[in-house]
Amino acid sequence: MTGFDAGSHLQIIDGSGYVFRAFHQAERSLSERHRYRSDGQPVGAVHFFCNMMFRLLVERRDTDPPTHCAVAFDHSAKTFRNQIYPAYKAHRPPPPDDLVPQFPITREAVQAFGFASIELAGFEADDIIATLTRSVRDAGGRVTIISSDKDLMQLVGDGVEMFDSMRNRRFGVDEVTEKFGVAPDRVIDVQALAGDSTDNVPGAPGIGIKTAAQLIGEYGDLDSLLALAHQITQPKRRESLTENAELIRISRQLVTLDQHVPLPLSPSDITARDPDPDHLIAFLRQQEFRTIVGRVEQHFEIEPTAVAAERESAPFDTDAYRTVGEITELRQWIERIRRRGEVAVDTETTGLDEMRDRLVGISLAVAPGQACYVPLGHRTDDQGLLGKDEPLPGQIARHLALSELKPMLEDPSILKIAHNAKFDIKIFRLEGITVAPIDDTMLMSYALAAGRERHGLDSLSKLHLDHDTIPIKEVIGSGRNKIEFSAAPLEQATPYAAEDADVTLRLWHAFKPQLHRNKVASVYEVMERPLIDVLVEMERTGVLVERQVLARMSASFAVSLSQLEAKIHDAAGERFNIASPRQLGRILFEQQGLPPPKKLKSGDYSTSADILEELAAEGHDLPALALDWRHLAKLKSTYTDSLQGFIHPQTGRVHTSYSIAGANTGRLASTDPNLQNIPVRTAEGRGIREAFIAQPGYRLLSLDYSQIELRILAHVANIDSLKDAFRAGEDIHALTASQMFDVPLEGMDPAIRRRAKAVNFGVIYGISAFGLARNLRIPRAEAQGFIDRYFERFPGIRTYMDETVAAARRDGFVSTLFGRRIHTPDIAQPGPRGAFARRAAINAPIQGSAADIIRRAMIRMPPALAALPAHMILQVHDELLFEVRADALAEVTAIARRVMERAALPMIAIDPPLIVDAGAGETWSQAH
Repeated sequence: MTGFDAGSHLQIIDGSGYVFRAFHQAERSLSERHRYRSDGQPVGAVHFFCNMMFRLLVERRDTDPPTHCAVAFDHSAKTFRNQIYPAYKAHRPPPPDDLVPQFPITREAVQAFGFASIELAGFEADDIIATLTRSVRDAGGRVTIISSDKDLMQLVGDGVEMFDSMRNRRFGVDEVTEKFGVAPDRVIDVQALAGDSTDNVPGAPGIGIKTAAQLIGEYGDLDSLLALAHQITQPKRRESLTENAELIRISRQLVTLDQHVPLPLSPSDITARDPDPDHLIAFLRQQEFRTIVGRVEQHFEIEPTAVAAERESAPFDTDAYRTVGEITELRQWIERIRRRGEVAVDTETTGLDEMRDRLVGISLAVAPGQACYVPLGHRTDDQGLLGKDEPLPGQIARHLALSELKPMLEDPSILKIAHNAKFDIKIFRLEGITVAPIDDTMLMSYALAAGRERHGLDSLSKLHLDHDTIPIKEVIGSGRNKIEFSAAPLEQATPYAAEDADVTLRLWHAFKPQLHRNKVASVYEVMERPLIDVLVEMERTGVLVERQVLARMSASFAVSLSQLEAKIHDAAGERFNIASPRQLGRILFEQQGLPPPKKLKSGDYSTSADILEELAAEGHDLPALALDWRHLAKLKSTYTDSLQGFIHPQTGRVHTSYSIAGANTGRLASTDPNLQNIPVRTAEGRGIREAFIAQPGYRLLSLDYSQIELRILAHVANIDSLKDAFRAGEDIHALTASQMFDVPLEGMDPAIRRRAKAVNFGVIYGISAFGLARNLRIPRAEAQGFIDRYFERFPGIRTYMDETVAAARRDGFVSTLFGRRIHTPDIAQPGPRGAFARRAAINAPIQGSAADIIRRAMIRMPPALAALPAHMILQVHDELLFEVRADALAEVTAIARRVMERAALPMIAIDPPLIVDAGAGETWSQAH
């Protein structure tokens, strides 16, 4: 980086280090009232962080003010050091749940105080600090590093000093030498020898800082020491150095700071400047930091006011939305966004396939009622296709607009707010733009109101803002007259697109404080928001599918369907449309005279799978044949035929899309195509999984939680006998059968075990005697007897169920082990509706806790596997599927299994412990 000179004085702050120190100091010294805002948002770390920033602001008026200021933060992703040594920092626990929601607020604080915020994927804050320090030092300038991190002491000297502002202590060459026993230019060698248990830097076993300093002082440097280590007379030192020489060299790489990080900024970007007092005071008031507000007002000689700053609001006025068609106007919007530090973003595209459709335009909202639309790909029918870089009439050239927007969209100090952000992120990724950081109002709504509300933008706008959004059909039509959004006139496209961004921003203002008020901020910050990027990568990677296998199976199914059709027509004595429930009902219950069920409201007979299964169990051939036909027809239409159309023409892969806010319990839903419902119990279903393959040289690895919901049930209901059985690796269903029916485990009748299994899983879902009777094809009284006996043997389960339903009635929701709330609005309703709600309430904490656990595992998986040739490509409820290079299979299996089995920690220690089964093969079927 050029542009510094001998007069430059850089003040660079170790932001990540100070945030963690501030958090722990707040936990020690602040009362609960001062650690949380009135809405429940934890702000203790932010409080101390802002105090530090204010002190630095005041010091700018000293005789030696800095010319440049910046704050460096660690990026959330793994760094280049994990490629050198995968175990680097691998044992570190996740940050405390109360700290996670404060990270984005500290970034807001940096911006409010007028500092530049810098973070970069693949590098630590220390590397950013080292690079800026080198640039200023090389230009003859001076650097003050605001930190106490010993790793940064290798930079001290030649105009560089460190300052610990919390302890008011400065570190120059003499202080570093006193601490390490060597000058700063040999700190790296000492650290490489001593290692660092905090960061998992191995070093030389048995050699600490003092011994390392003594050895470096004696031999001059690390290379000389290792070359002559065999001459050392002390046996333990000699053995430690000679046997661990390679680890020591790796340790040196780990502790050496990268001084040539490709920083996306220039010296002018970090020029010291005073903050906007109004913006700073508004930010501090929002955090309820009254004392600091008073100090800032005094510092800037502003007359104090007791009026709390409130976010501006405005009525909806679509006529006020702007179409941005000039680059100068776009730059003005971007500058407004930079000043505010947040923006609502929405994209308009040619369709809804994020892997194939293209960006048509971008809408931005900087304040309620202040939104614009930036068209990039609109055309009229007679224009045809223009060149990629040719500007379309009334629009900015695509490449020029995106080059202006990209730095802002990727700027870590500017919060981007979106609704269903995963879609927009994937669209931007097609344009080479990695959007971060993100807040998602859809996921905020999901965390706040799962089970109570729908989370679409239109319905939320009506519910929370009392505003009806413009229907899309008014812009692009419907039916035969429907057009692509790219063909919509700008005078219609702009109000529709800009309104979406405006609504999103207003919802964000409404939802953000509620997260903490409703005690779901950790759910959103720990299990919702981080999952977005994980799913983006999974969906973009996709899974390889062999078209020929599907085609062969489809042809085989067609033959089998034709044969079944002939048998069905023979059995019926006439030809009819088997796919028609009305015609099938007429054949079964009128022509064949089978006992009819109650008619539907339409007057037709029900031919649901349950009814056909009951009739087939009674020995009737036609219902059994109809079931077989339906099974094959669904496999053919839904999978072997349909999946071929989902294979991407460029990648050869199927790229499913996951809905984070689909199921009330936190389970992910797979769509376009749905890959979570492929049958595994039938030969045909397993055959479909044979089409899912690994690329050459790779294998598919399946990791599946073993009976996770039963384990969670044993945990929450505190059933000692079930816990003991799980710990001992016993057959849990056989144990249940033994305890229920007083039969020995050895030589148990499989039919008895099957009944116990049905009860085990049925209880999780609050099954009724009627439901169990239908599943086992036994009288209802006998089924009720099974359930009664089950609760007699496991009374804790009945207690759990009763307490859960009571809590749902009292609170209107149930909670998972991790704080996810699932609302139960129909819990007190009479009849079937209320009964269903009560069964759902019983199941939700168990299924939801299992869903939370696999979410936590998925979020932790990418950094754990960052240095390995492996990709997570599918999630099917309790199973994760990976594509792994064959020679890394054992290592990946061990690491991924450990991540999954420890996913509940440190928050919850599931008892009995979680167990993960593993399988691998060239196809998904072989791996499962």
